[in-house]
Amino acid sequence: MDSGSVAWMLMASALVLFMTPGLAFFYGGLVRGKNVVSTVMYSFVSMGVVSVVWVLWGYSLAFGEGGSFIGNFDYLGFKGVSSTGTDIHGAGTPDMAVAIFQMMFAIITPALITGAIAERFKFTTYLVFLVAWVTFVYVPIAHWVWAGDGWLFELGALDFAGGTVVHINAGIAAVVAAWLVGKRRGVDRGVEPHNVPFVILGAGILWFGWFGFNAGSGLASDGLAISAFLVTNTAAAMALVVWIVLGHIHTGKMSGVGAATGAVAGLVAITPASGFVGPMGAIAIGFGAGVLTFYAVRIRHKIGFDDALEVMAVHGIGGIWGAIATGIFAVGGIGLVNGDAKVLGYNVVAVLATITYSFIVTFVILKILDVIPGLGLRATREAEDAGLDVSLHGERAYVGDGAD
Repeated sequence: MDSGSVAWMLMASALVLFMTPGLAFFYGGLVRGKNVVSTVMYSFVSMGVVSVVWVLWGYSLAFGEGGSFIGNFDYLGFKGVSSTGTDIHGAGTPDMAVAIFQMMFAIITPALITGAIAERFKFTTYLVFLVAWVTFVYVPIAHWVWAGDGWLFELGALDFAGGTVVHINAGIAAVVAAWLVGKRRGVDRGVEPHNVPFVILGAGILWFGWFGFNAGSGLASDGLAISAFLVTNTAAAMALVVWIVLGHIHTGKMSGVGAATGAVAGLVAITPASGFVGPMGAIAIGFGAGVLTFYAVRIRHKIGFDDALEVMAVHGIGGIWGAIATGIFAVGGIGLVNGDAKVLGYNVVAVLATITYSFIVTFVILKILDVIPGLGLRATREAEDAGLDVSLHGERAYVGDGAD
């Protein structure tokens, strides 16, 4: 057992977990002041609910050897998952460390979806949705892509750190959720982010945590981790620059929210490619992510679809571009730039499979939750008007002097 790699994987796991509070700040700053607690809680509660699901059955179904579609129940409750052995993953890092690392991915993925349904989704229903979505959507796709007997893994699709499993998956689920829950009340007259510093702080925390997300996905403290660290930072930086330049071209202003969104878009796009591309590939991926996501956001605004916090534009489009770009810019003789189109083809299959499965199963889950007595997807009109913080949580994000 390599103690250096163990230490790095535990640190990487902590970094990825820290991304979820970062996401809470990022999303919390973008909504109206009456819905901050609710928006932050969507992310924070995932740390509790999904951790329990992952230990009880999620990890076993994701990484047990059950077949090409889903795992089995061999590791229920982490039974047989060793803190010293490497029998399950065959990495230099103990299986339990890998399982912990993977848990953090499962936590943040459904939290990403909540950006599309912010300010109107019932919190009690969301708790049930977390359990169902992680079990029936996230876990199977994770098995396809990352388990040794998963069908996309065996096909040869490359997703180093979650372009399909996390970002495309969440982006498509977000579209379904926003569509079914409907548009927010009062948004036709415009909604301004209530706290831009929160947005920038959240993006900074996400950027920081993303080094664990990507550089940790090689499961060792080695040269691959160093390379993944570099390309992660490079793509984020490039996309940030593209966003503020394009924003200035179109509006004459350089937006803080735009800079934060651009950085996150670059991080999303480099995620599947981070173990396979070099610095110049990262520049290209970051540039493409900046352009594609910037105009995806503008198109979304024009058509009036209320994906409240741009989950599809940033994570869906960014993830799709990243998966395709992996097949284009991968080094080592396996990318299109090196004359090999096989990985590009495999990744297109992975993108289409993820989109199709996530859309259908998310739709079914939400439709079922909407008709269960006592649940339903949308908060009441009165709760929305008053704000979900007071209506559903009995708290306010901001109190004038603590006495009112």
